[in-house]
Amino acid sequence: MLNQYETVFILTPVLSEPQMKEAVQKFRALIKDNGGEIVHEEDWGLKKLAYPIQKKTTGFYSLFEFKSEPQFINKLETEFHRDERIIRFMTVKLEKFAIEYNLKKRTKGMDKSPKKDKKEE
Repeated sequence: MLNQYETVFILTPVLSEPQMKEAVQKFRALIKDNGGEIVHEEDWGLKKLAYPIQKKTTGFYSLFEFKSEPQFINKLETEFHRDERIIRFMTVKLEKFAIEYNLKKRTKGMDKSPKKDKKEE
């Protein structure tokens, strides 16, 4: 059975744009090659960290929302630990309400139709 997960990882800020994209592509391919399915992906760009990590104050943030087998998460996190470009990561299993919330949040941004206010009618 496939569970749905969300993982956010922070790449070191010393990477160039192509190096950063290559690192993100590596993890995208890892998920797909292990039978996973990427549901949604976001690149949050270079952001200031809440506190210094490895003497760095900024990092490139990326988010993947994906479906995979539970056993795959250990393999994914092992790869995060091994990759020196990753300075932090966090993976969480999404329960049904979180999945619904994420879907609603994504589709809300796509819905550009103006909403009528009840007071105007």
